[in-house]
Amino acid sequence: MAGKATLSHRPDLSRFEVHLGDELAGYAEYSERGKVRDFNHTLTLPQFRGHGVAAQVVEYALNSSRADGFKVVPTCWYVEQFISSNPQYADLVG
Repeated sequence: MAGKATLSHRPDLSRFEVHLGDELAGYAEYSERGKVRDFNHTLTLPQFRGHGVAAQVVEYALNSSRADGFKVVPTCWYVEQFISSNPQYADLVG
């Protein structure tokens, strides 16, 4: 795994991204309706799998959603599993 993880929100692409060094390592995509974000797809690029990249970007996305006053719908199985394993995010599901 190369470089430091940099996390960002890309509202123009409706997703949260994680970069390692200069490379996109993964993202969590969502659709937005009012103050609800439906997280429908999470992807880690193959060369970065097995290093916790998906967990980093989902945690960042959930924390950002909370800070911005959003509820979330975990349509993506990974986001649903992450919330189930981290009950401090259960209150976001709406």
